[in-house]
Parts: sequence; structure tokens; C-alpha cells
Amino acid sequence: MVIIEPIMIKGHFFTAVVVQLPKTTLLTVSNNTGYIMCGALDVGLLNSHLADRKIVAGRAVGVKTIDELLTAPLESVTYEAEQLGITEGMTGVEALLKMI
Repeated sequence: MVIIEPIMIKGHFFTAVVVQLPKTTLLTVSNNTGYIMCGALDVGLLNSHLADRKIVAGRAVGVKTIDELLTAPLESVTYEAEQLGITEGMTGVEALLKMI
């Protein structure tokens, strides 16, 4: 099952996507600038093989719901996210607000 729904954070709209797969769930929250995602995100790949795309993204591990993704500390972030002031340890909400 795939669930797509808009969410508002401090007056700014984002898109939450939940993809339920066998034995795991993929979670993302995004806007036109970037996104945060569950542990399935490979930040190393984005920073190396896809660096030319300048992807703004952060990853939180151990999360199972969108609410957890929003409140969990980011375990890793892309180089492009760092350029916006997004850092490891920042919550998902804090990171998303730097993407506006």
C-alpha cells in the first residue's frame, strides 16, 4: 500500500509518503528543495555517485511512522543539506524547516 498525504509544519506544506513493503516500510517527507527519509536512504551514494545532482536529504534510522521520522534525530545528511545548515542530530522537523 502507498499513502501520500500533505502535511503542514509551521505554515509550510510538505508531502509525506508511506510505502508499505514486505517486512519494512519506506517513509519520506519532502518539498521542492529536499527530503528526509527512513534508514533505507543511502546518503553515501547520494554524496558520491549522485553528487552532481546536488540532492538535499537527511536520514533517520529506526523510525516506523511519519511522526517518528519528524521527531527523530538525523543520523546522516548529504553535503548539499549541510550547505543549508542541516546537520546530523537535528530533528526531521528542524531539517525540513531549513529546506524552505
